[in-house]
Amino acid sequence: MRARHFLLAFAFTLAAKTGFAQAVEANVTQGTRSPIPIAITTLTGAGDATANGASISSVVAADLERSGLFRPIAQAAFIEQISNGDATPRFPDWRQINAQAVMTGTVTSIGGDRVRVTFRLWDALGETQIAGKEFNTYSRNWRRIAHLIADEIYKRMTGELGYFDTRIVYVAESGIQTKRVKRLAIMDQDGENHKYLTDGQQLVLTPRFSPNTQQILYMSYANNAPRVFLRDLQTGREESLGKFNGMSFAPRFNHDGSRMLMSIAQGGQTSIYEMDLRSRSMKRLTNSPGIDTSPSYSPDGRRIVFNSDRGGSQQLYVMDSSGGSVQRISFGSGNYATPVWSPRGDKIAFTKMSGGAFYIGIMNPDGSGERLLTQSWLVEGPSWAPNGRVIVFNRGAPGGSTRLYSVDITGFNLRELVTPGDASDPAWSPLLQM
Repeated sequence: MRARHFLLAFAFTLAAKTGFAQAVEANVTQGTRSPIPIAITTLTGAGDATANGASISSVVAADLERSGLFRPIAQAAFIEQISNGDATPRFPDWRQINAQAVMTGTVTSIGGDRVRVTFRLWDALGETQIAGKEFNTYSRNWRRIAHLIADEIYKRMTGELGYFDTRIVYVAESGIQTKRVKRLAIMDQDGENHKYLTDGQQLVLTPRFSPNTQQILYMSYANNAPRVFLRDLQTGREESLGKFNGMSFAPRFNHDGSRMLMSIAQGGQTSIYEMDLRSRSMKRLTNSPGIDTSPSYSPDGRRIVFNSDRGGSQQLYVMDSSGGSVQRISFGSGNYATPVWSPRGDKIAFTKMSGGAFYIGIMNPDGSGERLLTQSWLVEGPSWAPNGRVIVFNRGAPGGSTRLYSVDITGFNLRELVTPGDASDPAWSPLLQM
């Protein structure tokens, strides 16, 4: 496994003790049963910087704990009280409380509203510094700096990219079931900085991030004509991507944002089309008598996965980017829907309906290795974190309430993502641009 190779290289490079490397590897490849104990100390500073340091450390600890791979040790258990975040810790004190790694750092005012934030990550077993970075920014950006630090710790200790400096766009739902209000909403991956993007006057569905995180595609029922729209998140400007002789829906960007896929329903037939977003030229990719929808590009843009009932039941298919070489990949019991390719390219996530139950699962691109991660009365709409390790989805309950949840690809660490109200159709952004 790729994670194993990364971790072994990491262990040799740092000359860490065998127990430390094995603990990290077991947590990455086998789930969250034994999270790694880590000490997140308060970043030191003076004046307002002290408050910023405490806030940053709190968010770092929360990010790591939420991943399921780490167990931040309560500060009340600390033997050494860090007064200088740049100094080398007393490693025996940290080993005594079973900390395998220690984070220290400082926050320093550098004039105006700007601060310098530094952090260091120490291997308490090998007694070496294994990571360190400095950030110069406005103090109001402290929360994002915390996510970046958590990402760096996650990367250094697991050999995989982090996913904390990201956002999630979703459909916020309210109102009675017979007259549901659905509007676009966006938030940081931990639920902070939440805001609504639309006012609820028009029904919206299936928002999807662009690779640069600055645009989203979604379906809107504006003027009672359901079709795909493109929205700029910085300016709020939105535009329709065409008025067709039928409904357009299920949009998704390609890997560089130059093209998009969508389904168009016309005359009793639903086909997948590709649009060049520069020229707005269109290309039809499928032409079966059934319903072809929910297309998703592979990370390299060479293949597309989608679901179709062309064979009599709703199943998953893969084709090349020109629409050729179509192959069915799902052969388990039940129906399959909403496939989405992992950012790594090694897995496809999907919704499965079988025996009256719904499941979120993953499989290899050739259909082998199917694994069901979670099951409930109604779960659907998976979306990948940018490191390809965690999936967000929505889970419904009898009566119509829907909430967002995440789960690790091992099937462990199922957690609710708290939103102000009901939520559906989540989409996880790539890592934000620096």
